[in-house]
Amino acid sequence: MARDAGLEELLREELGPRPGLSEKGMFGGWAFLLNGHLLCGAREDGMLIRLGKGNDSWAVQQHDVNRMQMGGRTMQGWMRAGPEAYGNDMLRKRLLLAALDFVEGLPPK
Repeated sequence: MARDAGLEELLREELGPRPGLSEKGMFGGWAFLLNGHLLCGAREDGMLIRLGKGNDSWAVQQHDVNRMQMGGRTMQGWMRAGPEAYGNDMLRKRLLLAALDFVEGLPPK
């Protein structure tokens, strides 16, 4: 899977300088971590967002946002937003704010 440099830059701009934020290559794409916890990612096939188990019912109702599938298995609390979703500034911000809210509540690694 190829990286998506444009999506990576969008995520960098949205997240801005933030204590505890780091980046690294993962899952064939580029991942953004907060205090060591995976927050979101960018891949050729979309934006990965970690909303947490039970926090994703609103997101799946959005156009071009689906629960993430990996190896034929649905990953609870993880969403994949396609280009129409992450290209929508308001929806992208809402998804990222929800991911930040969830990940900031996790114990530090």
